[in-house]
This record gives sequence, C-alpha cells and structure tokens, in this order.
Amino acid sequence: MIVHGFAGIAWSEALPPGSYEIGFELDAAACRTRIGAGHRTVRCDVTQYPTWVFKGRTTGKVDSPVCPPFGKSGKKLGLLDLPLVHQAIEDLSRGKDTRAKIGTACLDERSILTAEPMRWHYDLQPEWIAMEQVPSVLPVWQQYAEILGRWGYSTATGILDAADFGAGQVRKRAFLIASRVRDVELPAPTHGGLGQPPHRTMADTIGWGYTTRPAPTVTGGGTATGGAEPFGNGTRQAMRKVIGTPLWRDRGVPHLRPTVAECAALQGLRPGLKFHGRAGQQYLQVGNALAVAVAVAVLRAAAGLGVRQLATAA
Repeated sequence: MIVHGFAGIAWSEALPPGSYEIGFELDAAACRTRIGAGHRTVRCDVTQYPTWVFKGRTTGKVDSPVCPPFGKSGKKLGLLDLPLVHQAIEDLSRGKDTRAKIGTACLDERSILTAEPMRWHYDLQPEWIAMEQVPSVLPVWQQYAEILGRWGYSTATGILDAADFGAGQVRKRAFLIASRVRDVELPAPTHGGLGQPPHRTMADTIGWGYTTRPAPTVTGGGTATGGAEPFGNGTRQAMRKVIGTPLWRDRGVPHLRPTVAECAALQGLRPGLKFHGRAGQQYLQVGNALAVAVAVAVLRAAAGLGVRQLATAA
C-alpha cells in the first residue's frame, strides 16, 4: 500500500494503473477531482488521522506538504518559522509530538505541516519514501534525510527541474527520496543535456507561447483560493517583450492567461482529466501539483522498480 499525504493529483497520476494508493486530502474540490480520476481518497485533516491503521501495511509514503508559507508568491513567513519546523521534526523522530505547541508559535500556521510526514515515517517505517516541496524547503528535506539515515535508510535530496524530464515548463522543486531496502539516488535528467532530446517548448506543448524554451512555472493563481493568472505579473511582462518576434507563437487573444486544460498540459497531466470546483479552485489544483514526468522519475528512483513492477509491488 502507498500512503499519500496532502494528496493532490500528480503523484497519483504518476503511479502506474493498479497501484494500491490511498490519498488524504482536506480540500473538497480536490477530493472530487481525485475520486473522479479513479484515485482512492479520504477527505480529512491528515494531521488528525491515526497512523496505526496502516502499520505493517505500508510499502511507500508520498508527501507534498503545502508550499505557500515558503513559496516566492507568499509572505515567506515559513522561512522565519524554519527553526521551529526543524525542532518539531526532530521531536517527532524521537516519538515526541510537539506539533500543537510549536504550531501555535509559528508565524504562518501552515508551516508546521512540513513536519507532519515525520509522524507517519516514525510510526510506519515504510519501505520507501518520496517527498516534494518548493526549493527553499531543501534544508528541511536534508534534515529528514539525516534522521532517516540514522534509521538505516539510504537517502538522496536535491533540486530537480521538471523541464529536464520532458515537461513543457520550468519547475524547480526540492525532492527527498529514501529506501530502507536499497541504495537510492536522484534520477538523472532526460532532456536538455548533451546527446539528449531538447527541452520541450511552451508552444510545442500548448500551441502558443515561447517557441524556443519551456513555459515559466505554472502557479495556482496567486491567492489562497486560486486565481485566474497562473503566470505572475513579472512573468507576463517578460512574455509581452517577445510577442511579435520569432521567440513567440501568438494565439490571437489579448491576454496571456492559459486555460485550466493548458496548465494541466504544461504539468504533463493526461488529456481530458476533469478538475472540479470553481475556476479558481481548478487553477489552484493544477498549480499545486508537481509535473508528472518528474514524479514518475522520482517514484522509480525511490522504489527502485520499473513502472509495471511498481504497480505490482504497491
């Protein structure tokens, strides 16, 4: 069984058909999207869910805790909360649950959620682990790696760019993988290097935009409830500078806002995947996801298995 905390859509879509995965997600619209896509889903606050239910049954553990406290588009209060997050993780790794006390001291109440996976790791000791967050959380993943190493896991951490794995956008994220049954290392890029296929351009992916480079990072729209501008203001200004040049393929509309389906394509999500909720909620679900191509590569590296084997072993 694969236990998936903070369960958006991309990790689940990256798993092969037949994988036995259970995702925990609080947002109602995201849950409807997951269920409609055929993924087992429990709507709940993952911080309150008991771990004992899965003891002795968990092969893999996957997490992408919420990123706004640490992301470029927010107030970045999570960066100021990092010492507290580090302390909560260390406490949880020793069986001491100080989440509530430390959480109240955080400037952003969501910062403590980055410590949540350690509660599950301590209790379940899964065979393998994969986690993702924005780049500024890499020091936290390095702390996880140090703790997991004390427990006998092989670990690897680092920054991966989805464009280097064939996605149609630049999307750098911090990853951690770990295994207690095999040595692991982060996957090597498959695109853009010497002797490799070139990076996939934005125009090749969605039919318009940059003709020589991937799209900028797709976001959830800039607000806590999502929004209609997946590309930030600075990004749109940069785009306008190349409109009318060979570096840009036009689509004949006066704005630079991609549709939800186009954002999903830039993330590598399968065509026809239906997102539920209001428009802003749909953009938020896509923007909160990770690119499927890099998720596939990371899952293979963490589990040490090919796609078909991963489905059987899960």
